[in-house]
Amino acid sequence: MRLNLEALLILDALDRHGTFAAAAARLFKTASALSYTVQKMESDLNIKLLDRSGHRATFTPTGRLMLEKGRVLLRAVSELEQQAQYVESGWESKLTISVDASVPFALLTPLVDRFYQEHQHTQLLFRQDVLAGCWEALSYGDADIVFGAVQEPATRSGIDCVPVGWLEYLFAVAPEHPLAKLPEPLLRDQVRQYRAVVVRDTSRHAAGTDLRVLDEQKILSVHDFGAKVQAQLAGLGCGYLPRYLAEPHLVSGTLVERRLESETRRDRAFLAWNENATGNAALWWRENLQRFEGLSSVYCID
Repeated sequence: MRLNLEALLILDALDRHGTFAAAAARLFKTASALSYTVQKMESDLNIKLLDRSGHRATFTPTGRLMLEKGRVLLRAVSELEQQAQYVESGWESKLTISVDASVPFALLTPLVDRFYQEHQHTQLLFRQDVLAGCWEALSYGDADIVFGAVQEPATRSGIDCVPVGWLEYLFAVAPEHPLAKLPEPLLRDQVRQYRAVVVRDTSRHAAGTDLRVLDEQKILSVHDFGAKVQAQLAGLGCGYLPRYLAEPHLVSGTLVERRLESETRRDRAFLAWNENATGNAALWWRENLQRFEGLSSVYCID
């Protein structure tokens, strides 16, 4: 007999209850059966686990090592059993959620906490995507759910979605930027002369999209909205920002809001999911994201 789980359970019970008799009562076996199992493992592995010279058997250094490492294995087996039962009952072992870069992750942390309090065995994998990259993550199976995606795709084969609100924007520049001094509304030809700061579309299989960038306008492409805000604060360019993100800087005077001719200042945002994402964890997130009170801090709700 090589090392097996039964032998590890016996060592664990022996350490916890002190004697073969007490351990046997706990495991619903006879003391002689437990002693035989331990002796057989000692013989097969050519090691000594217990010192039987005294009134009560005690662990040798090798036995103590086997006990401690064996408990790690026993915990792993127990966790595996629970996960298998969990998945069998309809809960996914993992769920991938893509969050558009316009959504602060802090918005979702109360939901993450609530989910893990109720369901500890589903691993949540969050990723950030931008614009067409959100829809692409669903189309190519890189995400099960997308939250905050804008610009609903023309075709939604295999994808379902529901609107969660309107993401409102405003055009902002630093106070020292040349566009801050011109009379409103700013003309398109005036804006086109200055660099636009954009968050790079994460789409890998399409050309990508840049919202509200004029033809032939130079751009500074950054990786997220935090970097976009910093670039505009530094006067490196102009551009639209989500209103919730820009408002603190408008209040402090570090950004100035400007009005443009013929502008659109909001986009409908969506919660979307793959049609085959039908597990209990996916359903939990779809239901809770739609009725989450925190959405009003980012979106204008109809």
